[in-house]
Amino acid sequence: MTAACESPELLRLFTAYTAQPEGIGRQLARAVVTRSTNDPLIVATGADLAIYPGGGKPPQVESFRLSPRGFKELTAVSHLGPAVASLVHLRTVLGDSSWRSGAERLLAEVISTRLANSVELWRDRIAVEAFQGREQQIADLVDYSCAITARYLAAALADEDYLTPETLRSDFLAGGGEVEVPVPMNHMMVATFFLAGLDVSFRITRWLRSYDIDWERAMVVIAGQQGRPTAGVTWATNSVATVILGASSHRLPLERMYLAPHAETFATPTGGDLSEVAAFEQRFRDLWCGTRATVELGAVMFDGYPRYAPAGVRFPDVSDPAVTEVSEMPFIGSADDMHAMVTRLRVLLEDPRQLLSGAVVDFAVESLAAANYDPTRVVVPGLTGVLYPTDL
Repeated sequence: MTAACESPELLRLFTAYTAQPEGIGRQLARAVVTRSTNDPLIVATGADLAIYPGGGKPPQVESFRLSPRGFKELTAVSHLGPAVASLVHLRTVLGDSSWRSGAERLLAEVISTRLANSVELWRDRIAVEAFQGREQQIADLVDYSCAITARYLAAALADEDYLTPETLRSDFLAGGGEVEVPVPMNHMMVATFFLAGLDVSFRITRWLRSYDIDWERAMVVIAGQQGRPTAGVTWATNSVATVILGASSHRLPLERMYLAPHAETFATPTGGDLSEVAAFEQRFRDLWCGTRATVELGAVMFDGYPRYAPAGVRFPDVSDPAVTEVSEMPFIGSADDMHAMVTRLRVLLEDPRQLLSGAVVDFAVESLAAANYDPTRVVVPGLTGVLYPTDL
């Protein structure tokens, strides 16, 4: 076999454009960086949002996931549905006896949580601003959810044959079986996901709007892993993108937002130290501008041909019972359109592109905007007007 060889002349031609710091491609990217030095740059990581105002001004950071008060507590309740479903799957599909120890631990934690839960806990200690005025409703939701979960787990531990997908749905998630389920746990999950989205949208929108951003010039990068490794890598599946677009009142051109799932990101700042965040500014500007430089070549090279335009999110209508499959998140017609919202819960689990927390974030963003950014005026599906009995 003849040994492979390389042509030095063709290699030099290759590097003239792409592979060297002084290549033409790098020159173009640096020119776009220089042009954009004073433009505002917004960067979202998996947990934080940073704004670099431009012109050498220092960055500011707002955390939107994990560290804000109430997020973990609310998520703990949201996850009761998939937690119990996981136990069912362990026993009935995988034949794994570890379901029992998991059920015992979950039951103990649910009982402990129910004892600790109170309106005072949500109003005075967790004290989420976007939840003001709803603390009694939330406390009732948590109490009821713990009671229903404890009832189901106790029945399963007493008779493991009870632990089936059928009883999971009829006696816990959806109702309709012989065991009374005053409020389906599916509705609880919608309510808690919505509340989380409402809080994030309220805080991030207020924070971004305090900077009077010129959205037509803004540069946006959503960097690094968002949720599970396969999720949030498109505009349509990224709830952070939805919140930022909503905060801009959709004045941010979609083509100025880039998702970079493989980009290195700064760690969540501690103690007010933003030195690492500041050190990352040039990397993010280089990333955005390097991408933009190539995008802009399209008009230079192919004027007269149809241009690429990012499409809005397509929302299929699932109100027709004949619709049994969807490839994107379904359209939500109103705050009581539980069929569409519970369908979204299923899509979240089955579509690996989706963020598990993103079921109704877009609907929360739109509802907050319609309420003139007053969270007390927002109708929360699965909570507003719903009575969660606390005598179970």
